[in-house]
Amino acid sequence: MTIEIKDLKKSFGSKEAVKGISLDVPEGSFFGFLGPNGAGKTTTIRMITGLLAPTSGDAILAGHSIVTNALAAKQSIGVVPDDLALFDRLSMLEHLTMVGRIYGLNKDDTLTRSQDLLTVMGLWDERGTFAGDSSHGMRKKLALAMALIHKPSILFLDEPFEGIDPLASKVLRSLLQRMSQSGTTIFLTSHILEIIEKLVDHVAIIVEGEIALNSSMDALAAGGRTLEEAFVQAAGDSALESELDLPWL
Repeated sequence: MTIEIKDLKKSFGSKEAVKGISLDVPEGSFFGFLGPNGAGKTTTIRMITGLLAPTSGDAILAGHSIVTNALAAKQSIGVVPDDLALFDRLSMLEHLTMVGRIYGLNKDDTLTRSQDLLTVMGLWDERGTFAGDSSHGMRKKLALAMALIHKPSILFLDEPFEGIDPLASKVLRSLLQRMSQSGTTIFLTSHILEIIEKLVDHVAIIVEGEIALNSSMDALAAGGRTLEEAFVQAAGDSALESELDLPWL
């Protein structure tokens, strides 16, 4: 397994945000991790990627424990966080140069890979533009380029399609599909179920800090359920029904 999540828990004071989840993600999988708002998705990703210490449990990434060997685990992954973590007064090329050197690439390799990535993203002509002066879609693509420059074996993406236009979304989808086909393991969260359904081969749904569904897409299809139907059933539709109970409409 490329990713092994073992009884991972996170508490904030008396609130247990993630309640001992366990998941196995095989090498080369395109894995969708879904859940309603506040279910624990982002907290889980932050723990897996070493941005947040778990209360207990562990995550093994490409054979490395994020608890006992965090540096080796982080070197095997690329991350596009929900907040993108960009510096407004650095240019696009400066971002990639910085990240390349952090991962130990030499100057020539860093420049070559930066040019290749920015060209694929359609950003090479904008390489001198500050991140703070860029559109949201451009910033998303820059964050993805930064996550890819060291050729990670695992890629974590937190809401990569949120707030971007259809053209940028198509570019990202095509790139991710190509990466998955070449063997990169992709762990993806998104609220856009239509996109997830077309991309992933396996899906897990977290609800109130616990795994409510863990299934291959083939198994869902064989059971005659769409991803939306599975999501509503797993998450519960009581909240939706209460929202629709408006007699004055």
